Amino acid sequence: QVQLVESGGGLVQAGGSLRLSCAASGRTFSSYAMGWFRQAPGKEREFVAAITKSGARSYYADSVKGRFTISRDNARNTVYLQMNSLKPEDTAVYYCAAHREVATTPTLWGLWGQGTQVTVSS
Repeated sequence: QVQLVESGGGLVQAGGSLRLSCAASGRTFSSYAMGWFRQAPGKEREFVAAITKSGARSYYADSVKGRFTISRDNARNTVYLQMNSLKPEDTAVYYCAAHREVATTPTLWGLWGQGTQVTVSS
């Protein structure tokens, strides 16, 4: 079983950047697709980005395409989310998740981290 721990959240001004990290325990990290999701207050959890097991392919929500980049380092058991040109509407708790394959529906992902808060001020 993989356990996930996110870090890197914080407060940033609009237009700024943050890099989130998600460290996974266990020796099977490379057998999981990894994803990032976010949940703003009063809203449902939504898909942000996902990456295949090898890192060869990545997928993005339209709202972050061109601004966010997901990557992974299987040797370090870590997945990253580089977030540039941040907007106030990006404010949310960001979660990483693991699943056997990429999916955009949050309920399909079985393994979750505890989340990290990202706040973008205007």
